[in-house]
Amino acid sequence: MKSATQNEEPALDASSVAPLDLFDLTPTSLWLEDYSLLRALFDTWRAQGVADLRAFLEADTQRVAQCSACIRVLKVNRRTLELYGAKDFDELSARLADVLRDDMLEAHIEELEQMWSGSLSFESKSVNYRLDGQRMDIMLKGVIMPGHEATWDRVLVAIDDITDLEDARRRALASHQYAQGLFEHAPVSLWIEDFRRIKALIDEVREQGITDFRTFTDVHPEFVERCMEEIVVLDVNRYTIDLFKADDKTSLLGRLPEVFRDDMRLHFREQLIDLWEGRLFQQREVLNYSLDGSEVHLHLQFSVFPGHEREWDLVLLALTDITARKKAEAYLEYLGKHDVLTKLKNRSFYVDELNRLERKGPFPVSAIIVDLNDLKTVNDQLGHAAGDALLRRAGEVLAKAIHKPYQAARIGGDEFVVLLPGANERETEVIADGIRQIVELNNQFYSGPTLSFSMGWATCERGERLEDMLREADVAMYEDKRRHHAPEEQSQA
Repeated sequence: MKSATQNEEPALDASSVAPLDLFDLTPTSLWLEDYSLLRALFDTWRAQGVADLRAFLEADTQRVAQCSACIRVLKVNRRTLELYGAKDFDELSARLADVLRDDMLEAHIEELEQMWSGSLSFESKSVNYRLDGQRMDIMLKGVIMPGHEATWDRVLVAIDDITDLEDARRRALASHQYAQGLFEHAPVSLWIEDFRRIKALIDEVREQGITDFRTFTDVHPEFVERCMEEIVVLDVNRYTIDLFKADDKTSLLGRLPEVFRDDMRLHFREQLIDLWEGRLFQQREVLNYSLDGSEVHLHLQFSVFPGHEREWDLVLLALTDITARKKAEAYLEYLGKHDVLTKLKNRSFYVDELNRLERKGPFPVSAIIVDLNDLKTVNDQLGHAAGDALLRRAGEVLAKAIHKPYQAARIGGDEFVVLLPGANERETEVIADGIRQIVELNNQFYSGPTLSFSMGWATCERGERLEDMLREADVAMYEDKRRHHAPEEQSQA
């Protein structure tokens, strides 16, 4: 056993250090305080019938100040003077009003409530101020010293400066609130989803030895349906609720099968194929449906959140509404292939269709050349508005008489062509006769100028030229037109 010598320092224990030295040297801010007057004030209020201290203090906050005035500071340690920027105890005591002020009210009420309830200790987060005015976030813990429980005349309070910690928390909260604000008020539809179950299903398929996922989904379309059912929506923003015509978030999330249906399956299948191939960021145009049943065309951006690539448990979908653009594109495409006045196909479509039929058939291919009689006379005598009305009636008749795969097109001012792929001579005659019957019904329905067609038709067999067939039909149409005008010429003679 080793004993102390003259060259060795004697071992120290707690009993060899005076308690006041420990108090003064502790690296935590310590306050020794006297709460006896506060105890007496509480006894007075209880005698007056006060039961709910918080309500009593909040009814008149001057009562909180009255409580504070009852607390007397007896001693502080060196760390306290350093923390608050005071040169000595007298300066700190004289300027306690500068230390204890402003936004510490709520925390002080919490401390008072704990003591009112009979607790021998209390704690709270609060705010103090250094003597130079700098704000400090503090963690305050107090305890009534043993032997003083009846009088509260000795209370030890420890204060830790947690400003850096609280600043970090506030920055994190501000960042979260900023991100939440961006999410909630973004002018695009944002969805936060959980794809873990979908990943599990894809992994199961991979474990079965499947390598061609596209072929697999061709053979098993029910797999795509199953994956759609496993989408878990965690949150959506306000724009999403408005975009899909929902009353609120609950009603939208409760009716998701009405949103994700029909043509959306094709787009979702491509999304699954991308995920199979490891593409965790995707962009594509998709089709969804609002809760009123209308189509919603969207540009979709899909991304797995960083740090969640292994599980796919956090996924962000950003949907930009492109419905108006799609409608404009569809209208432009319609204009490119349709005659605006008659709603029939136009000359551009007619030329393209002729080229296609020349290459692919099906043969025989027949055509009916149609010329609207007397359009120039109507324009000259009644005006172009009447002529346009007659053209619209011509379009109605041909649209009613012709059905797919046949097509009617306006190729000139008063010229129309009906293309009949796969129709022979007899079938073409039946269709021409049907056009004449509908013209008669149209004239019975409309007043004004009489609608009249001159028509000629011909049929092209495989190996023959469509150009020759059209020329033959055109000649037949002009023969019909001469017969139409013959009575007029005879009457003029």
